[in-house]
Amino acid sequence: MRLIRGLTNLRSLAERPDSPLSQGCVATIGNFDGVHVGHQTIIEQVKAKAADLGVPSLVMIFEPQPREFFQGSDAPPRLTGFRQKVEALRDEGVDLVLCVRFDEHFRQYSGMGFIEDILIDGLAVRHLVIGDDFRFGCDRAGDFALLEQVGRERGYGVERTVTVEVDNERVSSTRVRKCLQDNELATAERLLGRPYAISGRVVYGRQLGRQLNAPTANILLKRMPALRGVYVVRTQLPDGTDCDGVANIGLRPTVDGRRPSLEVHLFDFAGTLYGQRIRVEFRHPLRDEIKFDSVDALKAQIDQDIDDARAWIAAH
Repeated sequence: MRLIRGLTNLRSLAERPDSPLSQGCVATIGNFDGVHVGHQTIIEQVKAKAADLGVPSLVMIFEPQPREFFQGSDAPPRLTGFRQKVEALRDEGVDLVLCVRFDEHFRQYSGMGFIEDILIDGLAVRHLVIGDDFRFGCDRAGDFALLEQVGRERGYGVERTVTVEVDNERVSSTRVRKCLQDNELATAERLLGRPYAISGRVVYGRQLGRQLNAPTANILLKRMPALRGVYVVRTQLPDGTDCDGVANIGLRPTVDGRRPSLEVHLFDFAGTLYGQRIRVEFRHPLRDEIKFDSVDALKAQIDQDIDDARAWIAAH
């Protein structure tokens, strides 16, 4: 899979004689937050049509996501960070991912400008798979009908995405997010097609965990997570092996309460993980985040969390 970062790189790629877009592509557009089973079905539509036409499949995503641009810190929590999303799209067999920077300049694109500059001149799109409620361009002036109209004139096809339901309800990133916020991890797993997990690079923390006899691998989070609390987790280590443990995700109210983070205590692990990427899979909720009156009270609760997590693992 090839990642194309930004419209400048897209234009440079399109001008090359060996460009993978020389014969066009089949594309879809969206946030693809979580890459859930609904997204996976859309990708299968794209890949099938791309195979028919003999051209690459392409997914266009945005960074930041549009709601993050417009709403800032009030935007909904992300299910996946940028790198984790791209890795999930790669695992689904997408040929190309175009990441467009969503900024003030991009926001001012007209609907026709978006179609002409990006879809036609940039991607040479042969076919587009898109939701019939998709809106684009300044003030959301562009819609599915405009894409169809221009497609008839300029020679590309447009088809609607298939709606996927689980338990007679449409699968969406919003629904997955709500399941996670309600600690309905089993339902979230069905909607995602895999257990919910967060990947990230281990950074140096305040070493408080070591002082509490529960050293942790710390991952700083750029945005507030959909999950908050203490969980039984399974962590995939850099060498590919798995390690059980217990994790706190949220704001650490007893410590500082300012920046979101994920702290994982790995059972029976004595190595060093600083600077390396790990994947933390959330298996079972233990409790909400609590602000304790003292470090001693925090230590006592951590000891209890470890006992509770080990007991749950032993029973499952």
